[in-house]
Amino acid sequence: MSIQFKEIAFSCYAVTDFARARKFYEGILGLKPSIIFGEGGPMQWGEYDIAGGTLSIGSAPGWKPSPDGCTVALEVVDFDAAVKHLQEKGVTFRMGPIETPGCHMASVLDPDGNSIMIHQRKAG
Repeated sequence: MSIQFKEIAFSCYAVTDFARARKFYEGILGLKPSIIFGEGGPMQWGEYDIAGGTLSIGSAPGWKPSPDGCTVALEVVDFDAAVKHLQEKGVTFRMGPIETPGCHMASVLDPDGNSIMIHQRKAG
């Protein structure tokens, strides 16, 4: 028997300062929280529903941020405008912006050094 998967429930980034992370994800990226709990406690959690998926941030003992872990790619409507906005906010770019045959993408770092991809597919 094999496991049958329905969907990816969420992707989560470990953060060290939950309030600072919320300022980045909500204030700079403009994401709207769907769930926030545990603020100020030993385990803190926030979820941001985006289309059919969920991006989460969390803080728990022993859980460490890393720029070399998994990267979530956020699909944007206007890549150039998104890049300009992030540059104006002083966000650190880890890679790009670059163009490939199928997309435009750039990797930025959140305040804990986690990599987040800003992405726009090309038509076709």
